Amino acid sequence: MQIAGIEFGDRPVFLAPMEDVSDPPFRLMCKRFGADMLYTEFISSGGLAYGAEGSTMKLDIYEEERPVAIQIFGGDVEQVRLATRVVDEVGPDLIDINFGCPVRKVVCKDGGAGILKNLPKMQEITAAVIEESSVPVTVKTRLGWNDQSIQILDVIKMLEETGIAALALHARTRSQMYKGEARWEWLKRIKDESNMSIPLIGNGDATTPEKIEAMFEKTGVDAVMVGRGAIGNPWIFRDVKIYRETGELPPPPSWNERCEVIAEHLALKCEWLGEKTGVLEMRRMYGGYFKGFRGASRLRHLIMGESSLDGVLEVLLNFSEEDAKTKIPVADFRAVAVAASLPTATRKRAQSV
Repeated sequence: MQIAGIEFGDRPVFLAPMEDVSDPPFRLMCKRFGADMLYTEFISSGGLAYGAEGSTMKLDIYEEERPVAIQIFGGDVEQVRLATRVVDEVGPDLIDINFGCPVRKVVCKDGGAGILKNLPKMQEITAAVIEESSVPVTVKTRLGWNDQSIQILDVIKMLEETGIAALALHARTRSQMYKGEARWEWLKRIKDESNMSIPLIGNGDATTPEKIEAMFEKTGVDAVMVGRGAIGNPWIFRDVKIYRETGELPPPPSWNERCEVIAEHLALKCEWLGEKTGVLEMRRMYGGYFKGFRGASRLRHLIMGESSLDGVLEVLLNFSEEDAKTKIPVADFRAVAVAASLPTATRKRAQSV
């Protein structure tokens, strides 16, 4: 499978754009464990157009991540146009447009899934991004605003004619938000009926290796995009490939491996955001990392009380052997955290327009 000349193997699995999750440290961890392509968290076109620090910081990408897509959102055509120029300077492999976020503060201004109520404007925004971008442009969207307004077959035709290189589809409507089951039957129908010549990337409920492979089998999508299933679980990209080859799930990561990955992930977070913010932002990841271990709730509670990198590492080191089953050697554990470092040679930060 390929997207505008970017070659992937058979049945590639991508990391989804997730707000406050898909940042450089997490993307680098997912890449290490086999993610075939990475997406940044979505970035406000308004923030980029006006040079907001919180938006421009999200543009950080590294050579080790490639191929990587930067995702933008916004309902103002001129702001989106300006934002695309800023993103293009950074040199991503793709620019992706978010036409799928269901959050109220986004959709109320025609951003995200809000644009599904105004298809002519969706086309106008897409055309503006394509005009300003020197790299291929892709789109992530949903089935429709609600069950009464599903026009996804027409949307795909329109977007393909406008010139997008691939389409990722979360198989829910906006009104569903993240509730109920994703409607994979629509993915299959699109593959069977749309005659689309660009790749279709399936998204929604692909949270385990078994479900990822089931989506490929049942729908015929060209790639699968994983979101929630990767939070605190970068191993999912490795595990799905092992499952595909052997038909069996590999054993879960050991306590030692989890601690090593947590230590590195946390250290990268602190380097990217600063120690105080990095420790706070990392808290959302521990639920996934500790899932399935006895005492996980108590461990998370202890970690939440720490505000420094060393404090979190001490909690992990002193967690009882009875709860963790095994213990990682102190010297090895600290060495992982000390060695963790974001690549810097290829870091690029665009200026606002």
